[in-house]
Amino acid sequence: MISIVVPTYNEEQNIERCLRSLADQTVPRETYEIIVVDGNSKDRTRELAEPLADRVFIQTSKRVGGARNDGAMAASGEIVATTDADCILPRDWVERIERTFAERDIVQLYGTVYPIEGGFRNKLSLLGANIFSRLGYYTRTIYFTLGCNTAFDRDAFLRAGMYRCIDAGDDLEIAQRMRKLGKVYLDTGLAVGFSMRRYQQFGTLKSILEWFYIVLRGGDAGGVSYSQREYK
Repeated sequence: MISIVVPTYNEEQNIERCLRSLADQTVPRETYEIIVVDGNSKDRTRELAEPLADRVFIQTSKRVGGARNDGAMAASGEIVATTDADCILPRDWVERIERTFAERDIVQLYGTVYPIEGGFRNKLSLLGANIFSRLGYYTRTIYFTLGCNTAFDRDAFLRAGMYRCIDAGDDLEIAQRMRKLGKVYLDTGLAVGFSMRRYQQFGTLKSILEWFYIVLRGGDAGGVSYSQREYK
């Protein structure tokens, strides 16, 4: 079984779209589970998620990495996949993850992203991210794994110590520990729809610079407000 963990916080505008895409997969619904881990939302996120998910509960660990860890600890599957509440998953996402783990001796799988919103600037922004992801993978330097499109062998994930509960860069850092336990594999065809709302509302350059600033500080945001942002 594959367990899919979706962290949420005030996502009533997006959570149904995300979960409906997860419910509409090419494999039978009973062969995978959906776990929503909520950061104590003040809107209707949990209410909307309940009919579409197998489990919905409030996280006890800190930050988005902690929410993913809480979901992994509650998971029944041998494979734990993670995505974000504002993403749209392709119909073969679960099937492709399942097949890749069956065919390859890997501990972590990750893919690419494309913008849900249109526009040349959005496409260019994610083109750069996908190029960086490929360069890091093929040069075996930095595995640019995104929490919105990754999957783990659950036992290896637990042995690695799971995600660090930091403000940003947790999905990049985990791959550096996972690679010590086995192969981390990039499937460029495993692509999910990624919301560009942060970049549209707060600016692309500013958001990228804030992310790098936090990563260079070891995941500590300092005075930068990066996580649990309020979106219009």
